[in-house]
Amino acid sequence: MVELATQADFSAAVEQVRQASHILVAAGAETQSRLLEAVANAVEASLDDILEANTLDLEASLDMAVPERVLDWLKLTPERLQTTAKILRRLAYLGDPRGLLHPAPSRLSKAVAGYGQVVPLGVVALVYEAFPELAAIAAGLSLRTGNGLILKGSNEAGQTNQVILQALHQAIDQVGLPQHCILSLTEEQGDVARSWLLQDPGVDLIIPYGRPGLVQQVVRQAGVPVLPTAMGNCYLYWSASGQLDTVTHMILDSHRGEPDAVNAIEKVLVHRGCSPSALAQLCHTLWDQDFEVLANEALLADLPNVKPTTAADWSRPFLSKTVAFGLVENVQAAAALINRHSSGHANAIATEAYAEGSRFTQLTTSAVVYVNTSPRFVRNPAQAAAIALGMTAQRGRCSGFVGLNALLTTQHVLQGLE
Repeated sequence: MVELATQADFSAAVEQVRQASHILVAAGAETQSRLLEAVANAVEASLDDILEANTLDLEASLDMAVPERVLDWLKLTPERLQTTAKILRRLAYLGDPRGLLHPAPSRLSKAVAGYGQVVPLGVVALVYEAFPELAAIAAGLSLRTGNGLILKGSNEAGQTNQVILQALHQAIDQVGLPQHCILSLTEEQGDVARSWLLQDPGVDLIIPYGRPGLVQQVVRQAGVPVLPTAMGNCYLYWSASGQLDTVTHMILDSHRGEPDAVNAIEKVLVHRGCSPSALAQLCHTLWDQDFEVLANEALLADLPNVKPTTAADWSRPFLSKTVAFGLVENVQAAAALINRHSSGHANAIATEAYAEGSRFTQLTTSAVVYVNTSPRFVRNPAQAAAIALGMTAQRGRCSGFVGLNALLTTQHVLQGLE
């Protein structure tokens, strides 16, 4: 463990992480692939120790009355750890995402040519709440892209995080790379070290992951670039032509993300032309699946057993099996409400009209829009290149998904022709 007695000590440690990232890049893609395979093996070999430490963390968290949702995120299972190892191996087999060349957008002069090449950011930090396995997944994404990584987990997962870190460092030692490729700020180093992290100019990007309060706090306090993640408060617009079966599947499936239903549909905007009986049938289906159902005043007459919404409900994530329904006049009104109130990372439409689906995608400012398909978030998707920590409302190179592309940038190279 690195001793960080002063801010100068911390800045020196960050510089060591940056130097380690240079060594990691210089080692080459094949060495990085071997390292990722070694990390996967180390996680599997430490499975019993990780689960034992996790049990101790869970017992301590129960004594501290940690919220049930956070306990769900904290509780590891053999399946979650095995999925983590699979993700690491898939990243190992993926190959090097760096070095891709792009033509320069324009010639500066006849005597100068240029191109852009994909390179790592340098030093990336993950500030996360519970989710112990995210340390290993973030390590996989960072090692694959050639970035140094700083981890700051929550106190609830302190013992689990420490055992996972030991597994990561064991793998790094095995391959002969410096341990400072990954630096973890421990519980003993406390909130002071986190404050240093949020202000240190040597950190190129901070990714906060957890409840909205944590993410917003990091955004407010950080003096370095932040990529805020988002969770919950996703909207579905049920158009007049949308089919009940489609809407039902989209809602239920979106809540099946484990252990964190990042893109769970929590708000449904219903077109005035939708059948009241279809809406009532959907409510009964949700009740049968142990959902809580809310509705705005315009729908309460059709849904007499449903609780009324409050004004604040539309802008806050429930992060539970709760769905609120609201009545809207048309696609424009739905998009306006979504743009104003949703988290902005993933919203959806159910429609049989192509033109309306296209109009919805143009009007909504969501990072990702889903048309007639579940927005369910999958951390280990079919395509290895799409492996992601979570989602963000920021659009651009990340496309809503916090994965490999989020940890890369383009370096422009200009070359004289004479």
